[in-house]
Amino acid sequence: MKIYDYQGRYNCSGRYIRQRRSAMGLSQEALAAKLQLAGLEMTQRAVSRVETGLRIVPDYEIPFFADALGVSPLWLLGLDEQ
Repeated sequence: MKIYDYQGRYNCSGRYIRQRRSAMGLSQEALAAKLQLAGLEMTQRAVSRVETGLRIVPDYEIPFFADALGVSPLWLLGLDEQ
């Protein structure tokens, strides 16, 4: 599988995830814990890599992030204003 980058990043949702996580006052560790409780295996390091654009975010992970952050999946993709 060829991996493409989007404006030098491997995902388009990382900056929105970081923005919302920070606004909620959550640490990366706390976000990872929320994701794990919801059933998505995610570590603090993986959250960091998502936010910096160094990790691909598969489509099935977007709803987990959206629920944990209280936003719509479209907002995480930059397609909807929250």
